[in-house]
Amino acid sequence: MTVASLASVGVSYADHDVLCNINLSLDDNCRIALTGANGSGKTTLLRLIAGRSSPDVGTVTRTKGCEVGYLPQSGLLHRDRCLYDEAELAFAPLHDAVAQQQHIADKIALTEAGPQQTRLLEKLHVLQERIEHANYYQRQASIDLVLTGLGFAREDFSRDVSEFSSGWQMRIALAKVLLAQPDLLLLDEPTNYLDLEAREWLESFLLNYAGGFVLVSHDRHFLDTTVSEVLELFLGEIKRFRGNYSRYEALRSKELADLQQRFDQQQLEIARTEDFIRRFRYNASKAQMVQSRIKQLEKLERIVIPDSMKRIHFSFPKPRRSGDQVLTLEAVSRSYGDTPVLSNVSLTIQRGNKVAVVGPNGAGKSTLLRIVASVDRDYQGSLRYGSNVSLSYFSEEQSLQMDPDASVVQTIEAAADSALLPRVRDLLGAFLFRGDDIHKPVGVLSGGETSRVSLLRMLVRPANLLVLDEPTNHLDMFSKDVLLDALSSYEGTVVFVSHDRHFLDGLADRVVEIARPARQQFSVVTDYPGDYAYYRHRTSSPDDAPQDSDSHDAGKTPARQADAEGQPDPRSNQQHQQQRRARRNRLRVIEREELQLMQQIETNEQRHSDIEQQMALPESYRDGERMQELQRQLQEVRGEQQRLSALWEELESDRAAMESQQ
Repeated sequence: MTVASLASVGVSYADHDVLCNINLSLDDNCRIALTGANGSGKTTLLRLIAGRSSPDVGTVTRTKGCEVGYLPQSGLLHRDRCLYDEAELAFAPLHDAVAQQQHIADKIALTEAGPQQTRLLEKLHVLQERIEHANYYQRQASIDLVLTGLGFAREDFSRDVSEFSSGWQMRIALAKVLLAQPDLLLLDEPTNYLDLEAREWLESFLLNYAGGFVLVSHDRHFLDTTVSEVLELFLGEIKRFRGNYSRYEALRSKELADLQQRFDQQQLEIARTEDFIRRFRYNASKAQMVQSRIKQLEKLERIVIPDSMKRIHFSFPKPRRSGDQVLTLEAVSRSYGDTPVLSNVSLTIQRGNKVAVVGPNGAGKSTLLRIVASVDRDYQGSLRYGSNVSLSYFSEEQSLQMDPDASVVQTIEAAADSALLPRVRDLLGAFLFRGDDIHKPVGVLSGGETSRVSLLRMLVRPANLLVLDEPTNHLDMFSKDVLLDALSSYEGTVVFVSHDRHFLDGLADRVVEIARPARQQFSVVTDYPGDYAYYRHRTSSPDDAPQDSDSHDAGKTPARQADAEGQPDPRSNQQHQQQRRARRNRLRVIEREELQLMQQIETNEQRHSDIEQQMALPESYRDGERMQELQRQLQEVRGEQQRLSALWEELESDRAAMESQQ
């Protein structure tokens, strides 16, 4: 069922068109990621669908009786009640429905059998369905499930909501939107304030959600897990892609490569034409030809490459080589007042390690990083750095000494290594400072902007030990990819905390877990000598205990450990090789079929959009027969959409099964 639709919608700010001729239909079973470069209009589009703003042109229609829930990026505050009562407000509309249900039941009891009683019974049935569908009578269990899933402890339920920080305030807002169970969820950056555990819980919740949802998120793994199609805003227009986010990136990269090639060819032709004009501008015999070339340039429809497409590669300044042992912690303990956080932690970090520190919120990850960076010295035990160690530390809460009157570009240029000075503006663009933004004084920046300047300011300084506490916060996917690429090729040592699964998967070659076992006052630190996938494998198997990092096998990857244990190499098995070749052949067939199917889906989508545009025309909805015919065609197209989508999902399932066996 269609929940909301947009017909020929446009929005402009000053002389800039943010959205142009947007035609879109959203169903109550959609699973959509909304993507696009910073400033492309994602939040604007969500606000239009939610009814929080109106378009300059076109119409936005929400189906009567369908509910739309909207979570903005930030700015929501709660006060004057405890956490549980605040969450219970999600069911406030149903309190009225229950009262109305009782009122109708009383009227039925006083009404004789007949048409009026039948109408009352039908109305009562609708109310009962709505109340039961929303789990109204099980709301206490629902509130407990959602709040604990999002990271709240049960002892928090009685706390006043005004006591929670801004990040936890947004978790409260997210909890209320989820508990309301609208037909369509619109979530603008819901993962911004969630740790890994809460993100994984939200993934599971959305996978089982009965309604539809549209997400904006910079967490690639989260999107890959939850969505089945992607809407991209690009230069004010919208395009639809079937599949998860990685599938969209693969398809889109081919289109963008073609666009880049056409852009480069056009720029070459423009340069040749401009060179001809310069050379012969004052040659009387060539005057007519020069004027012809000038007119050609004026009429040329120029291809635009947005900043978000201009990929850059950032390499760190080569740091001075440190000793093999970068730092050693011995029997380190840390308490806050009477509350112990870390106890008897011993850890050695080697040169070149990329160490991810993971664990639930409040376990002590940031505390450990502050100790490693010597920012926190109020601990028991010892910390020793190896020879020639130079350290840089980043934390969102850290107060860096930056001149508030200096511009963003001046701040980065003052910190940058001389080899990076020519690339400072490219780096600022990669960290979302483009155009006039680079000339803003640091003192007027928002918290997120200040954090990005602080991170980049640290990164352009040569150091051989980087300690990074949540470096991916406030970065979009492009910025994260630039940072991940740079850190992956970085020759120094990195100790970091991140809640971004893609970032963890791409960078960590060693994982240190901080966990607080049940009925234990302080956290336990466990060292896993492998990448994040290895850590997930080891922690998902209850029979496997992690190897001690000081054991003789600690330096081996899981694959090398398997070889050392004498396990047979399956590649030596001829039958296994034949099976792999058969799977690869089947995969190629599936990919060809998927490509053909995607082309059919895109053609059908275009037909769907064309029909919706015709239905939006005044001459169409004034002509009853014409409108009926268009509605018939629309139903036919939607039926074809469902058929093609089912075929695509079947192929995608086959492909996933084949890939899992590779």
